Amino acid sequence: MVNKLDLSGEWLLCLDKECKGTDLVFDDTINLPNTTSNAKKGEYNTERETGFLTDTYKFEGFAWFKKNVDFSALQCENLKLYLERTRITELYIDGKKIGRQESLCTPHIYDLNEYIGTGIHEMTICVSNVGYKTKGGHLTSPDTQTNWNGITGRIELIGYKNAHAENVMLWCDIHSKTVRVTANITGGKSGKAVISAESFNSEKNHTPAVQSFEYTDGKLDALYKMGDDCLLWSEHEPNLYKLRIDIDGDMSEHIIGMREFRTEGGKFTINGKKTFLRGKHDGMIFPKTAFAPTDLEEWLRIMKISKSYGMNHYRYHTCCPPEAAFIAADMLGIYMEPQLPFWGTITEEGEENHNQEEQDFLVEEGFNMLRYFGNHPSYCMMSMGNELWGSKKILNDIIGGYKKFDNRHLYTQGSNNFQWFPNVIENDDFFVGVRLANDRLIRGSYAMCDAPLGHIQTDKPAANHDYDSIIRPKKQASSTEISEDGTVQIQYGTTMKTVKASEADADFIPEVPIVTHEIGQYETYPNFKEIEKYTGSLKARNFEVFREKLEEKGLLPLAEDYFKCSGKLAVRCYKEEIETVFRSRLLGGFQILDIQDFSGQGTALVGVLDAFMDSKGLITDSEWREFCNDAVVMARFDSYVFEAGSSFKAHAELCNYRPELKGGNLSAPSLLKAAK
Repeated sequence: MVNKLDLSGEWLLCLDKECKGTDLVFDDTINLPNTTSNAKKGEYNTERETGFLTDTYKFEGFAWFKKNVDFSALQCENLKLYLERTRITELYIDGKKIGRQESLCTPHIYDLNEYIGTGIHEMTICVSNVGYKTKGGHLTSPDTQTNWNGITGRIELIGYKNAHAENVMLWCDIHSKTVRVTANITGGKSGKAVISAESFNSEKNHTPAVQSFEYTDGKLDALYKMGDDCLLWSEHEPNLYKLRIDIDGDMSEHIIGMREFRTEGGKFTINGKKTFLRGKHDGMIFPKTAFAPTDLEEWLRIMKISKSYGMNHYRYHTCCPPEAAFIAADMLGIYMEPQLPFWGTITEEGEENHNQEEQDFLVEEGFNMLRYFGNHPSYCMMSMGNELWGSKKILNDIIGGYKKFDNRHLYTQGSNNFQWFPNVIENDDFFVGVRLANDRLIRGSYAMCDAPLGHIQTDKPAANHDYDSIIRPKKQASSTEISEDGTVQIQYGTTMKTVKASEADADFIPEVPIVTHEIGQYETYPNFKEIEKYTGSLKARNFEVFREKLEEKGLLPLAEDYFKCSGKLAVRCYKEEIETVFRSRLLGGFQILDIQDFSGQGTALVGVLDAFMDSKGLITDSEWREFCNDAVVMARFDSYVFEAGSSFKAHAELCNYRPELKGGNLSAPSLLKAAK
């Protein structure tokens, strides 16, 4: 890139609800980047949703945005339009259609070379939030950030020199202390690339030597030496570098971190040292705007809150966040797992309801995610979707294609795939689920539709449960039965659906790290004081309905007591849930649902933080870290209830993944310090 032109600001607007595309009347304006809902454009929605937040300016259809743009404002030899985050787009210049792009997760980039230096032209962008090739999971769900319409993040023309680097991939090797740099050199067949790097976000400064490399046939493949003093990246030391590639004055800059995220003996490792995933579910819930932010400051704010509650991992539910989220995770040392925007069934050609167009879209969406975000050190894992069913062969082939293209990450077939019929396929690097057989449960609570129930729901309160004997059982477990027609009913969001199932293996023992899926989900009563926080287009009308029902029963004076008491119970359940995981030596991590309220799917107020990531006042972050951290001191005992004269016996344990506590003698004071 040599220069760019910011296109944010006022655009003409036409809302085309009928999706006609003709006789357009641009009788309104909007400041972009924005969504039509957040800008309060269109018809006011009077509905009162109770299963999720109400979008008071819900709009589905075509939104047309028009602006005059000076194409002579940039001195360049290559020109592109960059739309950071949007829905399906079609671009028109002076009424001529330039192209169409459909990615829901990655930027839309259009080639505009033919308009370089041609003066002012009318640019029109049609954005559609209907007609997706896939349902989109939580990227488009009313349960989370809504099915918004608009353009968010950067909107700009970017100018390049004739020869410039594209499709840059950076392969960091902590053993050879090198970075393999591959790129396509657009507009140049052969020449010289100058590569440099300097550290940032680190206590120590390190600047590797500037190095020059030749590229030929429009391809750059260089081995950049970082030097013996190169700094490694991890959750404890998130050291970063800015790596620059100079192609004859055209400069591109990339964030890298020298890290190796792998598995070993049922555990995850970072740079050869074992780590444990303390994961947060994220469906990209942002109730102030109803869309995911693209600015670094907001992602740093919310991820710092997550870190303060002991989290080192984000699992994105059927969605991929904008690049700012990866940068924030780079800076804070968070292990990210984006997921394809899919919650359904993968079929083979010829099978019932096979949709090849959808599958092709999803596969390409995954490649786009790897191309645009894969260089970030925080991009450690990737998942194919949530609670998928269907063809294990197709899932395995998809992962195999991704691994061949980009082996810098760990891959899994999905989260809780096949539910009562769990399995590991050849290309799985780790397993995410809630059970290993029908009655081999690896979380503490379940909905009745997922029965049998967990130990927190059925056993007397104690602090002695772990999952090791379930992961490697001494006796045979029971398998789930399927119906005569080979189907089983499963939970799908807040509804049920029927899927085909194969026989379950009651003796299934994964030989890859096991991550327990969506643990927790302990509800609290609504805090009606929260209603006033919804100052944007999203409104908590569900809370209003709940409050009215309580008032009708004459119980409204007890609302705050209900909130506080249910919250205290939820906190105690979460403590036991998480400590059970830490008592289990054979687990690789957990993904909690959630420290943050989930505003959809029936209004799931499961957090100790509200939907805005603000504390509910139920527990402080330091108190939470006493049982959720990289080092946790626990006592194992059989009951919380004692009779007069009985004795109390407990076994003290330390679950430790904190580097400075490794290899030393641990005294009682050091144990207490680790718990703080």
